Amino acid sequence: MTLDSLVHLLPYILSFKKVVREVTKAVVSVWSDASNTEVTRVSAFLVLRRLSVIGDPGIKEAVLKATYQGLIKGARNTTVHTLQGINLMKNTATELWGLDPNVGYTTGFAFIRQLAIHLRTSITNKSKDSYKSVYNWQYVHSLDFWSRVISAHCESLREAESGKESPLRPLIYPTVQVTLGAMRLIPTSQYFPLRFQLIRSLLRISAATSTYIPLAPALYEVLSTNEMRKVAKPSTLKALDFSTSIRAAKSYLKTRVYQDGIAEQVTELLSEFFVLWTKNIAFPELALPVLVMLKRWVKDMSKKNSGNRNGKVNSMIGLLVQKVEANSKYIEEKRSKVDFSPRDRSGVEGFLKDVEWDKTPLGAFVAGQRKSREQKAKLEEEARKTEDRKREEARKEKKEAKSQKEKFDEDVEEEESEEEEEEEEDEDEEMEALSGSESEDE
Repeated sequence: MTLDSLVHLLPYILSFKKVVREVTKAVVSVWSDASNTEVTRVSAFLVLRRLSVIGDPGIKEAVLKATYQGLIKGARNTTVHTLQGINLMKNTATELWGLDPNVGYTTGFAFIRQLAIHLRTSITNKSKDSYKSVYNWQYVHSLDFWSRVISAHCESLREAESGKESPLRPLIYPTVQVTLGAMRLIPTSQYFPLRFQLIRSLLRISAATSTYIPLAPALYEVLSTNEMRKVAKPSTLKALDFSTSIRAAKSYLKTRVYQDGIAEQVTELLSEFFVLWTKNIAFPELALPVLVMLKRWVKDMSKKNSGNRNGKVNSMIGLLVQKVEANSKYIEEKRSKVDFSPRDRSGVEGFLKDVEWDKTPLGAFVAGQRKSREQKAKLEEEARKTEDRKREEARKEKKEAKSQKEKFDEDVEEEESEEEEEEEEDEDEEMEALSGSESEDE
């Protein structure tokens, strides 16, 4: 109610910069507080949005800076319970950066430059813990946030409709370079979850802006490590949740469950990478080097004496190879019938323009995989909610049992005190009766 009322007061406080700064700070604290409800946080965002719309460039810049700082502060702890709230912050803050793209570019460039400085410091500083300034949830969420800003406001279709490029488009290059650098800072298997998080951010940029980002080498590096090439040991550990992890515990390393999880992630991300260009006329040439390496990998891993002895992993990679090969043949067949040369830019860009991406061999495969993952995620979410509900009920029962025990103890103590009082009263009456009889005798 207070936040809704505050929206109407904003025009009257614009002249008081100090008041605006304090209001912005207070509203951002509400917006970034994970303990608040989603409705409250959205109401706080609407206040920030209104302030950005009616304010001058100085106020807009102050709001964007405060919002970004609140986002980073609120993204410190990332769990399955807080992830939804963090995504809410990233999506709402993304909208603020599009209200005035020119101010958004200057503030965005400054913040991305800070991320680059942290990365450079971690690379040049050879201390043991220097990487921790980069390999943390706040840094990962920062890069993911900028990928959302770029993909939302530099979308190719939107720019084509407006007839001009977005002022935020120059942020693509530094964001991609910093993300690729962070990805390879520590190329150990323990930080593969972080690598997958950053690759998803880059895939979002590539899909929205039609920018080619070479992600296949970063994924093949994962397959070429001993974690995927050696025989894994059996384990009873629960499968690692890659959506809420940037680092695998040491107990997961060299285990079958971790190897299977990595293979699922690599297969998914490689297919999502290739499906971005599934209708591109140069798809066969793009896929050829990766296909050669993947075929060689599957062949080596399938050997009885030197392979990883994991049929599940090898079959997943082998299936991906088949789908990519089928798509290459599909494109070769289609382009053999065109009547324009490679120099004809309009013809190249219009190749298979009328064909839906999910009608291609690889597109149909990816669409099916997405659907199955959504169903799996839905079932996991329902199971998690059920487990949380049971845990909450058990906690309430325990609390009620404790309160009943305390009440029982209080009742017992009260009864004991009443009995003691009655005994004292009986003793007093006996003493009075005894003293009365003695006085009569006298």
